[in-house]
Amino acid sequence: MSAVVLWSARLTIGLALALPLAVAGAAEVEKSEDVADISAEQRHFFEAKIRPVLVSHCYACHSVGADEVGGNLLLDSREGIVIGGESGPAIDLESPGQSLIMEAIRYAGPEMPPDQPLGEAIVADFATWIGWGAPDPRSSSAEAVLAARSGGESTDEAHWAFQPLVDPPRTPSSENGGWARDSIDDLVWQRMLADGLNPTHDAPPEVLIRRLSYDLIGLPASRLTTEAFVEDYRKRGQLAVRAAVDDLLASPHFGERWGRHWLDVARFGESNGNDGLSRNPTFPHAWRYRDYVIDALNDDVPYDRFITEQIAGDLLTAESAAESDRLRIATGFLAIGSKPAKAMNVNFDMDVVADQIDVVSTAIMGLSVACARCHDHKHDPIPTNDYYALAGIFLSTETLWGLAANEKLTAPATPLHELTSVRPRPVATSGDDDSGERPVALAMGVRDRKKIVNCQININGESQKLGPEVARGMLSLVDVVAAPAVGENQSGRVELARWLTDQKHPLTARVMVNRVWWHLFGQAIVPTPDDFGSYGAPPTHPGLLDHLAVGFQQDGWSLKRLIRRIVLSRTYQLASEAGADAIRRDPDNRLLSRHLRRRLDAEALRDSMLVVSGQFDARPGEGSVVERLDVLVNKQGSLHRPSRHRSVYLCSLRNSPPPELAAFDFPDGIRPLGMRPQTTLPSQSLFLLNSPFVIEQSLRFAERLLADPKAGRLTSDPESLIERAFVEALGRAPTTDERAETLELVAALVDEPLGGDPSSSDSGAWEARRRAAWAAVCQALMATNEFRYLD
Repeated sequence: MSAVVLWSARLTIGLALALPLAVAGAAEVEKSEDVADISAEQRHFFEAKIRPVLVSHCYACHSVGADEVGGNLLLDSREGIVIGGESGPAIDLESPGQSLIMEAIRYAGPEMPPDQPLGEAIVADFATWIGWGAPDPRSSSAEAVLAARSGGESTDEAHWAFQPLVDPPRTPSSENGGWARDSIDDLVWQRMLADGLNPTHDAPPEVLIRRLSYDLIGLPASRLTTEAFVEDYRKRGQLAVRAAVDDLLASPHFGERWGRHWLDVARFGESNGNDGLSRNPTFPHAWRYRDYVIDALNDDVPYDRFITEQIAGDLLTAESAAESDRLRIATGFLAIGSKPAKAMNVNFDMDVVADQIDVVSTAIMGLSVACARCHDHKHDPIPTNDYYALAGIFLSTETLWGLAANEKLTAPATPLHELTSVRPRPVATSGDDDSGERPVALAMGVRDRKKIVNCQININGESQKLGPEVARGMLSLVDVVAAPAVGENQSGRVELARWLTDQKHPLTARVMVNRVWWHLFGQAIVPTPDDFGSYGAPPTHPGLLDHLAVGFQQDGWSLKRLIRRIVLSRTYQLASEAGADAIRRDPDNRLLSRHLRRRLDAEALRDSMLVVSGQFDARPGEGSVVERLDVLVNKQGSLHRPSRHRSVYLCSLRNSPPPELAAFDFPDGIRPLGMRPQTTLPSQSLFLLNSPFVIEQSLRFAERLLADPKAGRLTSDPESLIERAFVEALGRAPTTDERAETLELVAALVDEPLGGDPSSSDSGAWEARRRAAWAAVCQALMATNEFRYLD
């Protein structure tokens, strides 16, 4: 059998093994007999891909808050889209491609949005959504839609997210029989009780330790760790859980896992992204900000301090040169955003300011204030004056991000002192000059301009059309916090950080605890984590949200303490299985009566493959492949290089993501993203079949198995290999059927009966077939839902 034919057989037959194991492929695993109108996957897709576009590009003219509803079409509720406007319903479920909304965004009819077309990816997302039947969790009544179209006004009270934090009273029910371990559980129990639901059983210890390991450090628990935990759990119960949680929180891998979560909302990227001129300049110093975030999370820097360092670190007092460098690196938060082309762009400076306002407001406050650049916000109380009050702060701030390909379009990065205390490795430089001598270490960041200015209103967002000057200041919608006065000689970034971290601020703590809850449960208390505004979704458990936010502040804004408290709750430790009645009545698990089964994200999947293959390098990655390259990526080809380090250290180029991560919804780094979409696409299955990375790891995994001195030859002890492969990949022994099917597969791929004598044929060819057979088994195991999903 030729190598090509053998490899084809390995892929075709080997991946078939995934089906009986756990139904391989990309389909969701948890289904109920009575499926709700909108599935969890569809809800997630809508919240991540559809709602943000509607809010940013459509609501100004097509919502109940619009000054004049364009074409009598409302797009802020499911009913509004179905009823449609003057031209009829906005969607056509029988012919999705002919839906009015699709014609509009494709510019095939009325051109919407009128200012500029949406990107191809967004148009494709809408086509997918409508093809599914336009599942939409928003609701209104037909009467309300018709009333709004005829000029009726909403009489809603002040929006919940702008109200002061209130820790709710807790009256633990005597009926729960001691079920609750924490006040978190009391509040969850009360909500379940009100809706007539009971919680499911606790997760078994082997499931719990896997969940904890992935959630806290993003890596699978080893076989030895799992066995030790199960034994300890049976002896000491929750004391064993506490010990395991404390060990995981103390691991340096914690910062790598949770630092990546923050990098999503910080729109981290190591290149600018295509700027409309087919150029993609690198950011060779962005990696320092990545390392700052990882270290800060490992050190449990209080969240209020963490925010302050990133907004105004260069203005804070430092006791050493190394500390000064660390604080300046922190301000990379404001500098790493994607920049528009500067050539022939009179709005360039204000576009950079807009990006900085967007990341501060979205990442920290869960608000989008972008539309207030051109006009008063249509649905949240953010007037244009407030936008330019913030803009003055950032217009008085100089942004430094490096020189790309010697372009004159970018500002130089800020020089640093020596760093060996920030990370124990040699200082990277920006490259050698013509004399062969070493430029000092550089970092992306900001500093106050020499000339502090207020900003004039840009009429319709155009910097050449100026209105009155607005004094630097904060958003007026947060009237429960006294806005600090901005001094004449500073930009106002220190005062902005002080305002954001005031304990009376209604958004900062709420937004962060909601993000933490999302990463631990796969569902957020506020289902729109980047939109706490009027058109975001309301919280499912408002009392729980405030209780966590207040506790977060009282615990010194410690993220580790917050995470520890949540994962020690009984609510977190529930099993993902539940009775048919509970699933039918609460298909999306909004009441938290069970845990959700979740797909591993792109980084956890790649890192897990490296772990089971024995190729994982646990040491921190050093720098970046672009740290000495100020180049235009599109002129250099791919700069990605093979790596055995954690995925967080891979080079994150905008418009050119790491190939091992691209298939599974890796963020583009263009805008803050608190909730990654979770798509189910054929390309994901093809990745598991054909990716050189997956094929390489399956071979290395097989070599690990075969190198075991206990393995022997295929004809002597194949069952021990099967046992070990299942335990290493899935954390459990194979079932009788799985064992039999795997033996049959191996025999078929080796192309001889199990009892055959390898000495009767060419031993080299036999060993090659044997290696390929076990690689097929390993690849099949890594393709199963059981490997790729977390209970």
